[in-house]
Amino acid sequence: MSGQSSALYSNNITKYLQLMVNKEKVFSCDLNDDVLKYSVITNEGNHVWQKMPVVPKPEKKPVVKSKKEEVAVDPYKERLSSCINIAIGLAAILGFGTLSPDPSFLNITTIFGLSVVVGYLSVWGVTPALHTPLMSITNAISGITSVGGLLLLGGGYLPGNFAQLLAAIAVLISSVNIAGGFIVTKRMLDMFRRPTDPPDFNYLFGIPAITSSLGLLASYFMGAIGVVQMGYLASSLCCIGGIAGLASQKTARMGNALGIIGIGSGILTALTALKFGGPLLIQSLGLLGIGGLAGTVLGKKVAVTQLPQTVAAFHALVGLAAVTTSIGSFMLDANPTNLHKIAAYLGTFIGGVTFTGSIVAYLKLAGFKTANWNLPMRQYLNLPLAVINLLSLIIVVISSSPALGVFLLTNAAFTSFLLGWNITNSIGAADMPVAITVLNSYSGWALCAEGFMLSNSMLTIVGSLIGSSGAILSYIMCRAMNRSLQNVIFGTWVAPKAEGDKKDKEIKEHQETTIESFVDNIVNSKNIIVVPGYGMAVGQAQGPIADISKLLNEKGIRMRFAIHPVAGRMPGQLNVLLAEAGIPYDVVFEMEEIN
Repeated sequence: MSGQSSALYSNNITKYLQLMVNKEKVFSCDLNDDVLKYSVITNEGNHVWQKMPVVPKPEKKPVVKSKKEEVAVDPYKERLSSCINIAIGLAAILGFGTLSPDPSFLNITTIFGLSVVVGYLSVWGVTPALHTPLMSITNAISGITSVGGLLLLGGGYLPGNFAQLLAAIAVLISSVNIAGGFIVTKRMLDMFRRPTDPPDFNYLFGIPAITSSLGLLASYFMGAIGVVQMGYLASSLCCIGGIAGLASQKTARMGNALGIIGIGSGILTALTALKFGGPLLIQSLGLLGIGGLAGTVLGKKVAVTQLPQTVAAFHALVGLAAVTTSIGSFMLDANPTNLHKIAAYLGTFIGGVTFTGSIVAYLKLAGFKTANWNLPMRQYLNLPLAVINLLSLIIVVISSSPALGVFLLTNAAFTSFLLGWNITNSIGAADMPVAITVLNSYSGWALCAEGFMLSNSMLTIVGSLIGSSGAILSYIMCRAMNRSLQNVIFGTWVAPKAEGDKKDKEIKEHQETTIESFVDNIVNSKNIIVVPGYGMAVGQAQGPIADISKLLNEKGIRMRFAIHPVAGRMPGQLNVLLAEAGIPYDVVFEMEEIN
């Protein structure tokens, strides 16, 4: 400390003496300067010292803090409350089975419940630094909506009717999402690589991929029917492993490879189960190939700073695929069950909200001003639109008219488009990281609805996994912002209330600095903590910051980084930007770690 104090003192004296020299390097005492005016006593034999006037500080109003009375917790009541909640949950599950005796429905519901728990446990283990790759890989995995479209394909080289055209659209845009999502994820994870890290040998993952593919094809030609369900199970397990692999930097790239194997196995399983003829097989492979090629080009060309809006755009594709698949499935089923009706309606509604909500998120993250595109009377629209959809769902269930059902599903798509746009456009730019995770969760629940609609266990498992992961990320960030998850998810459901009297707030004085003073503080420090934010992402300042960090480290000054959970434009974005600039991840910490 003594060395730092001496250095600071000498810097101040040097700067003070420099004030007495003009631009021509000639002695000149400018008594109009605030520093010299109140510090120089004599000049040219004259007494010039002035007493510094005392500037009265603004009166601070006392801030009255409400003291919360500490209530002693009764251990008995606390344990009793927990037991009662568990009993209510068990009773609800058993009652659900009593009211819904359909074995197939109960089977898919069991899968759904277990998948939510698995998703909860998997996502909580993901390190916060990898939240952006997590969003990207879940987005890529949600492209499994292509399987829903494949199950509805028909015709020959081209779709035979409008419902099959909707299914083809779902396959095409979902494959864009798959290819682009996995490539973007790989690019992110490669940024975290350090020169000292061992090679990944990712080509060895071709062994399980080829084994899975050959096994499915062999079973197809042998006529083994049971392998289809096992193929869906294997695909689901690989997708779970893909998300769980992001728990650490060491296993993250393996997780991305497992996700690719899982999606590939799922698509191949669907193709073998359907036993497509030549023309229809060519149609399906053509859709997958064209979409995959487009996704590959997008994934490779997008800049690192554009990753947040790219993820939002991919979310929109998943939402639209859920809408087209749900409507197409309802149109192709001549006698839909109540479960099919409900699932198709929910898939359409949730997918529609995801579609337009993600478009708004993309526009905001890309820098467009969406405030000029507000809907008329926007503060009064959300609740009526939600009520309309609830009534429409009831009518769809009790009605036996296919035409009325298709009309109401189309109306659900239109109204959900409006609702998704209005809700997301009402969310401020500062809340966009939370909005992205909420939309990610929506895409998962839409996929889950497809699983119920088509009685497909893989879609149910993967959808539950993605839905729960997005919800957990939203909760983590809302807690860091002291915000309510319910408030962010549901947006402005009712007209805003008039603001009450603003509470008195303590007035604090800001502190100013200069470039010179800032440099002096850095040079004379031993430990520095940088808290980057949205400005670094917009200004693309990660490169200069990395250069400064390298220079200071060479001088023996320790520089670390602290990342807030919602800093940047999506979860973990700043970690990716710092990694891109070459800053090793072992000097980048979360707020709780560094505190």
